[in-house]
Amino acid sequence: MGFERLCMVLQNKQSNYDTDVFTPYISELAKLSGIAYGHSPESDTAMRVVADHLRAVSFAIADGELPSNNKAGYVIRRILRRAVRYGYTFLKLDEAFVNRLVPVLVRQMGDAFPELKAQEELISKVIAEEEQAFLRTLSTGIQKFEQYVSLHPEEKVVDGRFAFELFDTYGFPVDLTDLMAREKGLEVDMQGFEQGMAAQKSRSRDAAVISTDDWTELRPWQEETRFLGYEQLEAEVEVVRYRKVSAKGKALYHVVLDKTPFYAESGGQVGDRGRLVINGESYPVIDTRKENNLSIHVMPRLPEQFSGQVAATVDTHKRLLTANNHTATHLMHAALKTVLGSHVQQKGSLVDEQRLRFDFSHFSKMTEEEIREVERLVNEKIRENIPMEEHRELSMEEAQQMGATALFGEKYGEKVRVVSFDNTFSSELCGGTHVQATGQIGLFAIVSEGAIAAGIRRVEAVTGRTAEEFHLKKLDELEAVKELLKQPKDTISALKQFIDQHDQMKKELASLQQSNLKQIADNLIANARDLGGVNFIAEKVNMDAKAAKDLAFQIKGRLPKLFLLLAHESGDKPGILVMMDESLIKEKELHAGKLVSELAKHIKGGGGGQPFFATAGGKDPAGLDKVIEEGRKLFQRA
Repeated sequence: MGFERLCMVLQNKQSNYDTDVFTPYISELAKLSGIAYGHSPESDTAMRVVADHLRAVSFAIADGELPSNNKAGYVIRRILRRAVRYGYTFLKLDEAFVNRLVPVLVRQMGDAFPELKAQEELISKVIAEEEQAFLRTLSTGIQKFEQYVSLHPEEKVVDGRFAFELFDTYGFPVDLTDLMAREKGLEVDMQGFEQGMAAQKSRSRDAAVISTDDWTELRPWQEETRFLGYEQLEAEVEVVRYRKVSAKGKALYHVVLDKTPFYAESGGQVGDRGRLVINGESYPVIDTRKENNLSIHVMPRLPEQFSGQVAATVDTHKRLLTANNHTATHLMHAALKTVLGSHVQQKGSLVDEQRLRFDFSHFSKMTEEEIREVERLVNEKIRENIPMEEHRELSMEEAQQMGATALFGEKYGEKVRVVSFDNTFSSELCGGTHVQATGQIGLFAIVSEGAIAAGIRRVEAVTGRTAEEFHLKKLDELEAVKELLKQPKDTISALKQFIDQHDQMKKELASLQQSNLKQIADNLIANARDLGGVNFIAEKVNMDAKAAKDLAFQIKGRLPKLFLLLAHESGDKPGILVMMDESLIKEKELHAGKLVSELAKHIKGGGGGQPFFATAGGKDPAGLDKVIEEGRKLFQRA
């Protein structure tokens, strides 16, 4: 019997949700929404869904998982969005609200699950950002839906292709589209929606089709591949099995060796490249991966027959650069904890021969001073030339007693390896390859820092020669700026003066453009035709879309009973604007959005908008004259 059901029995309740496991969240939701629990079946269900999903999402985030578009992260995102949608639809909560329940959860469960207390700020921020993003999606979807309904007033069925577009392009749930449709007395063509879904799945399957042949066994082999790569980059080995793998018309081969100096991708470090010399001929290894404790050597070709020993050689240069970046990642991790605080936890990494990427928990953008201090600290440790200390075949308990950091997302076996660079500074559980001493890294530079999710930052950095080139490029850019400014003594002051002059010129140009628009508006108003009491203007003008809109609203304010059609062009970008007095919508049954959609065909484009104002863009400026001609005809026929 589960915990919730046991509580229901002990507390003599009819439902899990009536126990004190859930009532604190439901009470808080009632306060936030102003809707009492028991008010209606729909609102009661919504409160139960939110309460249940709050717990699932919060515990998952506390355990290190984050909302994303794949794997476990996608499940978390879908659960959270379901909670938001129920609150939005049935509790009328149109602002982020799930995050406001996290303190209630922590008060109730924090003593039993201390990780909830430790991660409370992160959990709240991640949920809040996800809520805000999805609420924007809901807002966009609702706007698109309302626009669709206004453009198809006679239709009683919402096109399934449109419902699928809302789902596929904007992430708008189809059940919410269906709910909104029923509120307007419409129904959704679910068959058309399902056809769109089926077509998408078919495209995905076709793109991901991989054909894998059975293994060809050269000799019986049931053991794990023995890794030699910590000590040696060359070895005499034996091929024990291989298979052919085909994807997108391209064939590759997976090769298993009895032992290997090649590092298989793991822990954020990419796999080694190199070559196998078989039967006296060299065959490239383009990647090394891990599968069922076997190192898989990926190769574009193989000999027809195998005989004798095989010489395996790792690309030494790539391995060296990758080791530089991997050790620099450890040093940077320790530096981030020192500079930002002990709350910093690794949330993901990528290490290859070109760069290192490190994701970590932190709640704000790093300042320039913090970035420089991290760089300074890492480079200080590099100059100290700290030798690597390595401990293999330790139990997890022994590693933890040494103070080693276990990394997020990693799965550890019974025996682990600890890599340290000064035990008081950096000590981590790690199976990757590293430098023998930090001085080998040479130089460290942070290239970028930014957010990838709520409470999660990403730093990208480079080392060695690449770091030198990064700094040299910065110096070259500075020299180029100085050259453009005629080599001033004080570059910053000269640049500031240039920017101030530029801003002043922009203001003067904007003033001139407004004067020009007023003159154009005067001319168009003077030439407006009176067609049955309507001030009719249909003209082609040379300006961009923004200027055309400004012009339209200048004219609107000065002419009553207006019908305005502007065919505008700027460079090779044509556009159309239609504006009309709202009285014409009923009198002549006109609709600006429909007119624009019809006229946009002549410029190979599309558009839409409201009944009284709409715009369109296109690709063919040659069709603008036809737009004016057809626009006049459409108005006169109305």
